[in-house]
Amino acid sequence: MKRLISILFLIGILLSACAPATTPAPANQTLILATTTSTQDSGLLDVLIPLFETETGYKVQTVAVGTGQALKMGEEGNADVLLVHAPAAEKTYMDGGFGKDRALVMHNDFIIVGPASDPAGIKGKSVLDAMKAIYANGATFVSRGDDSGTNKAELTLWTKANLDPKTEKPAWYLETGQGMGATLTVASEKNAYTLTDRATYLASKAGLQLDILVEKDNALLNVYHVITVNPEKWPKVNYDGAIAFYKFMTEASTQDVIGGFGVDKYGQQLFVPDAGKTDADLGLP
Repeated sequence: MKRLISILFLIGILLSACAPATTPAPANQTLILATTTSTQDSGLLDVLIPLFETETGYKVQTVAVGTGQALKMGEEGNADVLLVHAPAAEKTYMDGGFGKDRALVMHNDFIIVGPASDPAGIKGKSVLDAMKAIYANGATFVSRGDDSGTNKAELTLWTKANLDPKTEKPAWYLETGQGMGATLTVASEKNAYTLTDRATYLASKAGLQLDILVEKDNALLNVYHVITVNPEKWPKVNYDGAIAFYKFMTEASTQDVIGGFGVDKYGQQLFVPDAGKTDADLGLP
């Protein structure tokens, strides 16, 4: 009997040794991700975050705000990692020493949507000609007005068109101070134009009375980077978790998920994977 027990004990040890290793739970499991509302509203994070949590053992607290606010959270050490889409502002952030690692993750594009009646006649125009037509006709335009990446892109387009409705504040220029989903709803209710990322529009279009009127212009590229907050600036940040998320977003399997996201539902990619590329590869300065 004792011999049998000894044999069973040895078998148990051998089986334990042969069992696949499990990923040890990280010491600090909480990871604060500051990101754009477009990654949230499009549904992409609903797919990626569970995969990351299962793979690494981290628990992500997502704060979906405009890119300006996300960068501010990073500057103040109130986030561990950022997923943002305003390259010029990101470079300023990195130059200030607030970020440690930065990499391309993906891109999609901005589009101008509006009522099918198209009162300013912008359909098919270049984006700058469209902005000029909206301005000249005093057609209602809804801006996010929230210092987000989308808002920054919109203001850049007005500047390139030598126009400045944000400062002039004409009655037709409305600012919501809200995310992309809410701004699309307001534009639909007011039969207005707005600039949006394609992913959020496609994810929301069933409830909107808005058509795509301007698209596929080089000036409408929308690029996303992942940035870790610099632990030398803010020793309290969870850098181990941040770099784990950074690596996760740029690894091949995640890039495949990003590239396939939305294809079954919308018949097209919502995001194009870009890990391993440089800004110059996408035509960015």
